[in-house]
Amino acid sequence: QVHLVESGGGLVQPGGSLRLSCAASGSRVGIAAMGWYRQVPGKQRELVATITGGSSTTYAASVKGRFTISSDYVKNMLYLQMNSLKPEDTAVYVCNAWNSLTTSNYWGQGTQVTVSS
Repeated sequence: QVHLVESGGGLVQPGGSLRLSCAASGSRVGIAAMGWYRQVPGKQRELVATITGGSSTTYAASVKGRFTISSDYVKNMLYLQMNSLKPEDTAVYVCNAWNSLTTSNYWGQGTQVTVSS
């Protein structure tokens, strides 16, 4: 079982930056990938970025070049550095961990990011 807690969301002006954090606790056995998703009411949850093996990353086209995902294995932390934020980045950002042995997905509660002037 993995417990995920996000933090770092808030209100930011267009063009600004935020850094999201996700604290993971519990067993890391089998956790092969972690990622960030975002959810807007009335829309499907969207994959933002993933990281596997601590260094291999993927990004949604809409955030590539602006967002950076990283992890700290020792601290059991996942991060999302978001730069050049746009109003369309407004969403609840949710941390995810995927266990390749059990094929289980674990989710945090999410943190709200609002980009507005």
